[in-house]
Amino acid sequence: MEQVTSSLAPPRASAPNKSGPASSSQSGAGSVTKRLGNELMTLMMSSSPGISAFPKTDSNLFDWIGTIEGASGTVYAGLTFRISIHFPPNYPYVAMAIKFETPCYHPNVDINTGSICLDILQDKWSAVYSVQTILISLQSLLGGAFSPILRQDFGELCLIFTEPNNASPLNNDAAAIWDNQEAFKVQLMRYYRPLKDDTA
Repeated sequence: MEQVTSSLAPPRASAPNKSGPASSSQSGAGSVTKRLGNELMTLMMSSSPGISAFPKTDSNLFDWIGTIEGASGTVYAGLTFRISIHFPPNYPYVAMAIKFETPCYHPNVDINTGSICLDILQDKWSAVYSVQTILISLQSLLGGAFSPILRQDFGELCLIFTEPNNASPLNNDAAAIWDNQEAFKVQLMRYYRPLKDDTA
């Protein structure tokens, strides 16, 4: 009898469609937040020397601040650079926006804006890259060395050579003297500002 009366009852207002646009954007934001949380934990637990990054505030996982130390044996040895990282809402399918906050004299870095010309942040971006792999690549870019990139999708170690691209530089002056490391170091130190000066 209950089935009969319920079928005769007026139709109820339909519940909102949980798979609609608002719900999918919320679940998308949730998956990005989860991914960023995982990447933060991985970075905190990592033993990669000379790199660090973390959210600027506890309430926003989409804006981070980080540091990159120049590798020993390079003109950047002993120098620490502050970077800012912004993650788009569709990360990791779209690359993070990353730039140097500390002036960085380098052929592939705009000395005025801190913008970075690195193919894996642009047309060679892959969703398998993480904050850690990008920071390691940036650290390697400063020294012109091989960068070990662990591709998380296959668990394989790839080596990306991050020698500066002097053929298409953002900083023409730096590209012109890159091969003369003594002259390059003089210019690097002319622009470099230690982190303690950045916070003042």
